[in-house]
Amino acid sequence: MTWSLKIIIPLAFVALAAHVEADNKVVCYYSNKSFFRQGQGKFDIPFLEPALQFCTHLVYGYAGINEASHKLLPLNENFDVTKGNYQHITELKRRFPGLRVLLSVGGGEDVSGEGSEKNMKYRTLLESVENRLAFINSAHALIKQYGFDGIDLAWEFPETKPKKIHGKVSGFFINLKHKIVGESVMDEKAEEHKEQFTALVREIRNNFRHDGLMVTLSVLPNVNSTVYMDPRQLAPNVDFVTIQAFDFFTPTRNPKEADFPAPLYELIDRKTDENGDWQIRHWLSNGFPNNKIILGIPAHGRAWKLTEDSGLTGVPPLTIDGPAEAGPYTGEPGLLSYPEVCAKIANPQQLKAGAGTHLRKVGDPTKRYGTYAYKLPDKNEEGGIWVGYEDPDTAGNKAGYAKAKGLGGLAIIDITMDDFRGLCNGDKYPILRAAKYRL
Repeated sequence: MTWSLKIIIPLAFVALAAHVEADNKVVCYYSNKSFFRQGQGKFDIPFLEPALQFCTHLVYGYAGINEASHKLLPLNENFDVTKGNYQHITELKRRFPGLRVLLSVGGGEDVSGEGSEKNMKYRTLLESVENRLAFINSAHALIKQYGFDGIDLAWEFPETKPKKIHGKVSGFFINLKHKIVGESVMDEKAEEHKEQFTALVREIRNNFRHDGLMVTLSVLPNVNSTVYMDPRQLAPNVDFVTIQAFDFFTPTRNPKEADFPAPLYELIDRKTDENGDWQIRHWLSNGFPNNKIILGIPAHGRAWKLTEDSGLTGVPPLTIDGPAEAGPYTGEPGLLSYPEVCAKIANPQQLKAGAGTHLRKVGDPTKRYGTYAYKLPDKNEEGGIWVGYEDPDTAGNKAGYAKAKGLGGLAIIDITMDDFRGLCNGDKYPILRAAKYRL
């Protein structure tokens, strides 16, 4: 009896450890736009395979919504459907049988309208049962037809307004005004849309459950989930939610001030909710189970142009002059993929010689705010750049945070921005790898 008891207990611990490991999700976001990038940034399907050994889920971005019919549709039908990219991606499950592939809708890529009318179709769809049913039926058909395992709702609710730069005196009166009359209203029907979004998720779950299809959420950067999402009511009807806790500062939202784009913890004299920890704690404190929360980690950096008014230290926040020039791969001002950033970082020999055209990297020993790199402008006000970005160290720190909090896992958004060719140091997907190994 004693002998058998000694055997049973270790086996039980082994089984428990295996179960815990299986619960650690690594959600890899994939953008179909990556196929159309230039040069070393062009991403073909074979580049996915080295990443998929680490990924439990692959999120295909992005589909959209037809404004008239409210049906789900491909945003690039020629590439996704005619040229068969949907099919090519879902067929990867044959080689990676544990992989689940989801089709994401929205994601900030399905843009229509301007001002308060921007992306209004995402709210209009919610407002009637008929509209929601049209979306659900079309989503079910599209997902089944191309072999996806479910849908990810990266719903395009209105973004919060960016922080404005105020002096101490004006800043005091602005804060006082907000306390008295509140901040400006982004959506007069926000409370209704919150209830309707909960209804949509519940209805999708009821429709999808018979086929074992998944329903997940992605909380997009700068979308106020305290306004539009009810964690307690959503919890029973979703498999997990990914908190995209980054891009709190971007050159588009903040063209006059540069700051850490993806801090893990609150920074002094910043908005209290513009950090990953606050976002996670909000969902936890409102009844959402920790094992269904996924912490989103960006694989890109945000870059601004420094001027003579930016100072000499590089320590943010900084006065700047809009976005930095586009990188050679991503081709978008103010946005740099990880390999675009690492190519600009000076090595020790270059730093000793004065860095030249390269950037000086400043790490984050506090494990709170993130890494940045910068180069001051020359005497002609040219060449100045400041970029806040994720690197393997900070990605690993965030994975360690997710593990300590007992979260369901992490997400890399997106893996086509990671160093998928191994250009930085020879290792492919260094951000994905570092995060996975710390989880």
